[in-house]
Amino acid sequence: MIRRTLFSLYLGLAMVLSTSPISVLAQDLESVEPFKVGTFAIDDLPTVGLVMLDDQLIVDLEAANRAMELFPQYSKIAMPEDMLGLIEQYEYGLKYRIYEVVNWLVEQDLLTGSSRPDYIHTVDTVDIMAPIQYPSKIMNAAVNFYTHACEGCNDDELAARTRDRQENRGVPYLFLKPTRGAVVGHGEDVIMPYGRTAIEYEVEMAVVFGKAGKYVSAGRAYDHVFGYMVAMDVSDRGGRPPGGYSGNRQVSDWFVGKGHDTFAPQGPWIVPKEFYGDPMENLHQITVVDGVTVQEARAGDMIHNIPELIEYATSLITVFPGDVMQSGTSGGTGAGRVQRATGSGFLVDGETIEATIEGIGTLRHLIRAETSIPSDLSGAQLPSNASYGR
Repeated sequence: MIRRTLFSLYLGLAMVLSTSPISVLAQDLESVEPFKVGTFAIDDLPTVGLVMLDDQLIVDLEAANRAMELFPQYSKIAMPEDMLGLIEQYEYGLKYRIYEVVNWLVEQDLLTGSSRPDYIHTVDTVDIMAPIQYPSKIMNAAVNFYTHACEGCNDDELAARTRDRQENRGVPYLFLKPTRGAVVGHGEDVIMPYGRTAIEYEVEMAVVFGKAGKYVSAGRAYDHVFGYMVAMDVSDRGGRPPGGYSGNRQVSDWFVGKGHDTFAPQGPWIVPKEFYGDPMENLHQITVVDGVTVQEARAGDMIHNIPELIEYATSLITVFPGDVMQSGTSGGTGAGRVQRATGSGFLVDGETIEATIEGIGTLRHLIRAETSIPSDLSGAQLPSNASYGR
């Protein structure tokens, strides 16, 4: 009991320390225009920006704030240096300062006027980076859509399997993915590791946490959410070779399946929750590979909803601002794969993959195969699929 009380005090202190005087000084309680937030390379520097005008313009937030502060009615308030700082401070008053910046830009006609300032860029003139550099953890829900739990089923089989699962949902199955190295932003290549040919796509909604929490109930789950972005859970289905720990059995190896570099695309930006609404009503996610739609789903296909995922995850570990929960993917993978022009169900070198969530945006990536590895390896590395008959 004492440990739990001390831990609760620690969390409370962390939240208080994140509080800034912005909540007292900022005046605007609403934004006249919706916006998204992201990280962009502007003049070769990572920059926190606002995404505005139907994703056409990127506003350098710090520069816009400085320009606004030249007017005497606005207090001087420092902007965070990175996205993690923005997320940590957002619900402690920073969002109202950002509302002020947005409202000022609109009132001064700086977004659509003929004299657009140099801190406002068109989206095609900046490099879009992964929004969070980097989450401390990425939690993923496995097999969390009814259609994904019954890949390759006909309509009757899917209906029967869905009824069975609805009657006995159990609790979610979660796993962790690496962050730095695995997380890549829009437009970066997804690399198929050397000799690994069974690489698969999975589009997922990524829930970004804005407040720390442990034992967060489903009823309070959205209080801890900052916003939403598009994600992909790229997966290596080649498995591990027989022998060793697995003996003669082919055991499931989640490190091999989920942990490779570039296997966690995220972005292209984050929609704060107040501008997206209820994801369990609005979610519509699609994957397209070389022009062929291979996945499409809505939230109604989800087995465990987002508040339930948050309740379960926080019963295991504490979440912190900037942590990410990915809510799972739908049918269209595994036995349910849609054949493409390549004739392969798995991804192929040179293909382009697009993951879209309506109301958030689209991630686009080129698939590239790693063609060589160092010559001095001892043999204690993950082998090619072909070396053990895959």
